[in-house]
Amino acid sequence: MNSLGFSKPAKDTRVVVAMSGGVDSSVTAALLREEGYDVVGVTLQLYDHGLAVQKPGACCAGQDIYDARQVADRIGIPHYVLDYESRFGQDVIDDFADSYLRGETPIPCVRCNQRVKFRDLLNTARDLGAEALATGHYVRRLGGERGAELHRAVDPARDQSYFLFATTQEQLDFLRFPLGGLTKPETRDLAERYGLEVAAKPDSQDICFVPDGSYADVVAKLRPGAIEPGEIVHVDGRVLGRHEGIVHYTVGQRKGLGIGGIKGEDEPLFVVRLDAPAHRVVVGPRRRLARARVQVREVNWLGPDLAPGEELAVEVKLRSAQPPAAATLRLADGGGAVVTLAEPQYGVAPGQACVVYRGDRVLGGGWIAGAEA
Repeated sequence: MNSLGFSKPAKDTRVVVAMSGGVDSSVTAALLREEGYDVVGVTLQLYDHGLAVQKPGACCAGQDIYDARQVADRIGIPHYVLDYESRFGQDVIDDFADSYLRGETPIPCVRCNQRVKFRDLLNTARDLGAEALATGHYVRRLGGERGAELHRAVDPARDQSYFLFATTQEQLDFLRFPLGGLTKPETRDLAERYGLEVAAKPDSQDICFVPDGSYADVVAKLRPGAIEPGEIVHVDGRVLGRHEGIVHYTVGQRKGLGIGGIKGEDEPLFVVRLDAPAHRVVVGPRRRLARARVQVREVNWLGPDLAPGEELAVEVKLRSAQPPAAATLRLADGGGAVVTLAEPQYGVAPGQACVVYRGDRVLGGGWIAGAEA
């Protein structure tokens, strides 16, 4: 049994490595090459080079494609660049823009993994005769009684399991994550040992196709005329001001509301919800952000068998940077779920992910559709 779980020598096992041009995927390829695997590097061109070169640390375009090719040459593996720009635009960028216009706070990296890397690229890997697709994600794939399981990375500061909740069981059986047991400094040390020029390269940004960090500008370019001004309204009904589009706001936001304080009131105001049909931004004190029950859609379930209506004690993450919170989950008909929190959570935003854990294991997750106080 080789290190990837196949009953054959490493040299007889072909592995496609998704190479973004960053240090993580580069080390993944070098590690597997060192172990003797038949490694093929594949880089996806996902969006226009002109946008990418304006932003240091962007992935999957421009300089990063060149870097991936340089690494492949250095470690002696074949390397291919695939043009996925049209499908990335349709499945990720367009979805991102439409989500913002619905008053949501999207996570395009999850959609990219779900609809491009772990669907289309995985199929390409099979077409190339590979028995596994390896990536540089910091997450662990462990064997369980019923097949492969998804677990948090050893290094909690680098764990990316939140962004991989949509990975299906079939995909997980094919995927491998060699960096899940390493820390970032250890990865960079390996890059230096292998002599990779990307050893000190900065990490890529989360939203690679936003060249200057302005989400609203991207949405306005993609959906001209769709961003409409409206009112900023207090939860008690008072109109406090106007805004230039709900895409400039997200649930839980405190700064940059453009209304100042309310005379005679000391409590700071937060965005409590976004009313997209009415083009309204609703604000209120922090306590009005508290949510005790969350409705989830498009659930991908990797956990134990659970009948609709049956409850399971779990922990959930409602934003990538938040710690897990104790909760009870109940799967619902139609691919949804209801999560009841043991303690109210703040800043629960539609469009973000609700990822379900039990200890270090990822049981699944879905998209937040709504929440109740």
